[in-house]
This record gives sequence, C-alpha cells and structure tokens, in this order.
Amino acid sequence: MPPIDRSDRSAGRAEHALLADLQPVVEANLHRHLGVAKEWFPHEYIPWSEGRTFDGPLGGEPWTPDEATLPEVARTSLVVNLLTEDNLPGYHFAVAEFGKDGAWGTWVDRWTAEEARHGTALRDYLLATRAVDPRALERARMTHMEGGYDRPDGYSALHAIAYAAFQELATRISHRNTGVVSGEPRCDALLARIAADENLHMVFYRNLVEAAFELAPDTAMEVVRDVVVGFEMPGSTIKDFGRKSAEIAIAGIYDLRLHHDSVVMPILRRLRVFEREGFGAPGEAAREELAAFVRRLDTKATSFTDRREGIRAARAQREAMAV
Repeated sequence: MPPIDRSDRSAGRAEHALLADLQPVVEANLHRHLGVAKEWFPHEYIPWSEGRTFDGPLGGEPWTPDEATLPEVARTSLVVNLLTEDNLPGYHFAVAEFGKDGAWGTWVDRWTAEEARHGTALRDYLLATRAVDPRALERARMTHMEGGYDRPDGYSALHAIAYAAFQELATRISHRNTGVVSGEPRCDALLARIAADENLHMVFYRNLVEAAFELAPDTAMEVVRDVVVGFEMPGSTIKDFGRKSAEIAIAGIYDLRLHHDSVVMPILRRLRVFEREGFGAPGEAAREELAAFVRRLDTKATSFTDRREGIRAARAQREAMAV
C-alpha cells in the first residue's frame, strides 16, 4: 500500500483513530523517557580555554586551515551531523503537525529541546577548537536551512514515527563512530553523550511502532516497508551530500553494512516483522517486499565493503609513494 493519501477521508479517519489508540503508549513512553534521560550541560564538554576571538568586528585572529587538527573525514562528519541538527525547526513542524496537545505534544517539545542541545554543543565545540572555517560553516547552515525540510508526500503520522525510529538509531551510530574516528578524547566524549540521547529517542519511537503492530498489523507492516525501502538520512539535502557521505562510508563511520547490520536488522528483529502472524493480504505482500529489499541491501553492503578495501589500499599506496 502506498503512503496515506490525505485526500482520502476514510484513510484520514483511520490514521486519526490509530493515533488516538496510540495515546496511552505515547504517555507511558514519555514517562519512561523522562525517568531515564539524564540531564547534561553542553558547556561542560567544550574546551573553552582553547577558544580565541575570530577576525571581524572584535578584531580577533582569522581562521587558517592549519588550525584544523581533526582528521578531515571527522570534520566532514561533524559538519554533516551539525547541519542535520540545524534543520530542527523543520523536523519539529513535521511531527508537531500530528498534534500539540496531551502526551504527544509534551513529547515533541521535549524531543525538540534535547535535539537543539545537540546542535548547540556541536557548534560550540567546532568553534572553540577552531576545527572548521567558521564563515564556511555559517554559510552552509544558511543554505541548508533555507532549503527547509519536507516529509515525503503522503507520509502518515505512523510513517513519521517509524522513520524516526530508524533515523535516530542511524544518527546514534554516526555520532559514536565520528567520535572514535576523530581520535580526540573530548570530541569522542561529547559525541558519546549525544549518542546516548539519540538511543533513547530511538527507543521511544520504536516502542510506538511496536504497539502499532498490535493495533493495526497490516498498516504497520506497510509503513515499515515504505520507510526501510525509501530510507534517506534527513541531511541528504546538504550541499555535496553524496560526496560527503561517500567519504564517511569509506572511513567506516556510516555505510551500507552498518545500516543493514546495526540499524535495519536490529529494529526489524525487535518488531518481529518476519515472525509475526495474523497479517492480511496487504501485510503479507508488504512483508515479502521488505524481505526482498533487505536481501538486496545485504548484497549491496557486501559489495561495498569489498570495494572499500580496494579504495583504502589504493589510497595507502599513494600516500606511501608521496612520502
């Protein structure tokens, strides 16, 4: 089944009914989240003493490329992750559209506040350590945010919830691996802290999808199929995202193998999509399509991993010859 056609009144009523049935689950998971989420302060993770005034009205020192001591791919990944966080107003609008009252409204505001903290911390770290060109960073932010964020046409509330489950886990892995690749303990500690938040966000959304399978199994199966098959990271509209994501994949920060093994399959196993019974014809068809796609994804992941070894070997050889 394609995503919900909002011009179809019966589909709209079904979506509204499902959201109403999920409200107790939203409330329970909101309370769970508030009980386990730990308060933290971005300023405690930033090496402020290393910061210096930049050139401009305050007459500081201009940024120079030799100040960028982190590996280039770590800086690329940090900027991609930051620009993704910067577009938070668009994400907030997309999920708040489904309701601003009750537990869902409370969750959306809490989730937005936590995500905003991530962007604050990442930008403060990059500027305090002079890791990137501050003017280029600001121009990239303006360009990306001016493009806005739009949910795919026809995506229902449940599509948005399911997408968030997979996306939050993907973001967690990207942050965590960026910290490791950075080789910088303070960067690693900050990104580990952010990744812990993202994991809790994933659990919230995943639990809602799990409940949806009990309430409307065929609809939930079709939604998960749609999201997994059409998945793109929210930062895919960043300028030169294709080139940047390729470098990130070659470095092993986030690639098809991680996407299959550490994002798609863990959530599908938790949802028991291949073990569940009680689907109607639409749900069974969606499950078959999903299974076929996951097999193709696994094959592509293996192919990429093999190609990457060749790319890394060729780069190592060029670097050795340049010495």
